[in-house]
Amino acid sequence: MRLSVAERREDLLRAAIQQIQERGVAAVRISDVAATLGVSNALVLYHFSTKEKLVAAAFTYAAEDDLAHLRKLLGRRTTALRRLRAAVRWYAPTGQAKGWRLWIEGWAVALREPALRDVTGDLDRRWKAAIAEVVAEGVAAGEFSCADPAGAALRLTALLDGLAVQMTAYPGAVSRARTQEWVDDALARELGLAREALTSQGD
Repeated sequence: MRLSVAERREDLLRAAIQQIQERGVAAVRISDVAATLGVSNALVLYHFSTKEKLVAAAFTYAAEDDLAHLRKLLGRRTTALRRLRAAVRWYAPTGQAKGWRLWIEGWAVALREPALRDVTGDLDRRWKAAIAEVVAEGVAAGEFSCADPAGAALRLTALLDGLAVQMTAYPGAVSRARTQEWVDDALARELGLAREALTSQGD
């Protein structure tokens, strides 16, 4: 079956993400992405004229996928506390979010590549804004207290990102159980709650 242009681009982006996760950005070649799908180098270059454009588009695709899932979690019709807990636990390195190796690679390359820095920076801003918005909703509803939702979002994501680096780059440096405990402690602290309140309502 012949793929549409959009479907072909999506296949190429998914293949690029896979290759970046396996090899790292520096080692990935156009030919690696093409070989994954059994297509020609020329086809990849037709859709993405350079490796740099392919890499930037792949990270953009991954970012939008992550943000779509975040919006789904935060858009549920339930309490702000349950939504925040679900989002933080999904995003944490002990959760079901995939691609930590991809994003760690992306952060490193973004130090030298302005286009990729824009992508990772935009994801970071949008993630923090979404978390801060739900924290503010919970404060307004009287579920918990937090004087600085934006600051809370920054501190939580900084902790999660840092733990992800530890668990991905240094396997065994910290256990999954200890990591989850620290994440729950941090969320409860930011919301002015006892840690037990995170589980008292059930999932």
